[in-house]
Amino acid sequence: MDQSEESLFEEALNRYKGGAPAEELIEDFQKIASSTPNNAAAWTCLSWLQLLCDMPLEALRSARYAVKLNGQDPQSRINLSLALLETNSKGVRDHIDYVKRAMLVLPELEKELKESFDDGLTRKPNWKTLIKIKSWLDF
Repeated sequence: MDQSEESLFEEALNRYKGGAPAEELIEDFQKIASSTPNNAAAWTCLSWLQLLCDMPLEALRSARYAVKLNGQDPQSRINLSLALLETNSKGVRDHIDYVKRAMLVLPELEKELKESFDDGLTRKPNWKTLIKIKSWLDF
């Protein structure tokens, strides 16, 4: 990712953190992911936004690609698990088990993931699949 692409990513991420609606950011992250197709973080963010906007099939594609690029990222695996559940697809357990193992090895991950879950439930209250995964992770 070059300087301008990195600054676009940071700017879009900061807008999200500042409370910008997911709908306003999807196009930005689609452009970022398209211009830097090996940027796992961009695909992870895009899949999260697509999930927030009730676009589970699109999120499934984006999250699968994010996991393919960086299989060690717990957030991309959470996003993929959410998309799998929301599209009634199989394979959720392997990703949840991976995240549980990762949290045992890196306890600080739990705090990051809890913040992500809290953010998701703030932006999309009563998100049933997120609540289900949260309970599986014992948060």
